[in-house]
Parts: sequence; structure tokens; C-alpha cells
Amino acid sequence: MNRTLALVMAGSLGLGTASCSSSPGGRALNGAIIGGTSGAIVGSLVSRQPAAGAVVGGAIGAATGAVIGVVTTPSSPSPGWF
Repeated sequence: MNRTLALVMAGSLGLGTASCSSSPGGRALNGAIIGGTSGAIVGSLVSRQPAAGAVVGGAIGAATGAVIGVVTTPSSPSPGWF
């Protein structure tokens, strides 16, 4: 029951903190925050040592979220005529 509740809370937190930033830095920061938080929660729940799981999960989640945030940044339309 506690694990399910924590996963639901992590999902809600991720959806609640997501924003529509269009700059690569803003999306990377948002991705790192969402990924790090979610990774820390999930890592602490699935690890035999919750503190170590939270640290490792948070680090991996933050790095992955930042990369995904940069890669998914929408490109700006090119100025001028086609």
C-alpha cells in the first residue's frame, strides 16, 4: 500500500512540476528536477538500502531527465521565407 501511494505521489509530482519551457536550459532543468525526484522515490522503494537507493536513483533520474529535456526541446521556426 505504501509503495503504491508513493508511486502515485511521484507521478503527481512529476505532472505538477512539468512546464512548457521552450529554452534548452529550462527544459533540462525541469527534466532534471522531475527525473531526480522520481528516481529518488523509486530508488528508495525498490532498494534494500533505502538511502543508497534514493541517492543512486536520484542521480540517474536527474541525468536522464536533463538529457531528455534537452533532446525534446522544440526547434524554433526559421525566420524568413522558405
